[in-house]
Amino acid sequence: MSDSFEPAAVPHTPPQPNESSGAAATDPATIPSRATDGSGSHTSPWHAVGDELVVWLKTLASAGLYATLIVTFVFQVARVEGRSMAPTLEDQDRLIINKFAYRLDEPHLGDIVMLYYPNDPSKSFVKRLIAGEGDQVRIVDGRVYRNGLLLDDSFVPPDSRSHEDWGPKVVPEGYYFVIGDHRNNSFDSRNWGYVPKKYIVGKVQMRWWPARHIRIF
Repeated sequence: MSDSFEPAAVPHTPPQPNESSGAAATDPATIPSRATDGSGSHTSPWHAVGDELVVWLKTLASAGLYATLIVTFVFQVARVEGRSMAPTLEDQDRLIINKFAYRLDEPHLGDIVMLYYPNDPSKSFVKRLIAGEGDQVRIVDGRVYRNGLLLDDSFVPPDSRSHEDWGPKVVPEGYYFVIGDHRNNSFDSRNWGYVPKKYIVGKVQMRWWPARHIRIF
């Protein structure tokens, strides 16, 4: 921010002709020696610098506040650790989690979600949401059935398939059933049960790193 300066009134003596040369002479009193503010007091260049610094500090504080609000309520950056979601997501992939997605809508079956581990909420996992409350889940030779219908799991490579049997069981009200895409290398609802709705952090919206594998989900 910079001040608007207006020179204070200075007594003025009309110029008199120079008797020897005939040229007009200028009274030095009419030329202000430095800028002044409207009150007539002299201002320092440091004053303007200080005002500018205050503006920058306010801008940075506002930006920090907005960033905090966005991270808290809208988006979160996360990193994948392990290969339980391979080949969809690989170890050390960087993700953007949309935390606002499920504030206005329910999680959709098939979504890849970030969740708190029900047995230790200090830990978080990334899994695929397979079934919701009231759905019956049954796994036969590694093939997942929801309400009696075989799910399309063509994204699971043959060497990532499991061959276990599980269920049938009905997902309780307020809970979800999640599973990793790397079926024979995933610790998920088959092992520790269902996920409370309140533990679903958000939807995996984007993989932004590695740059060559950027993907929107």
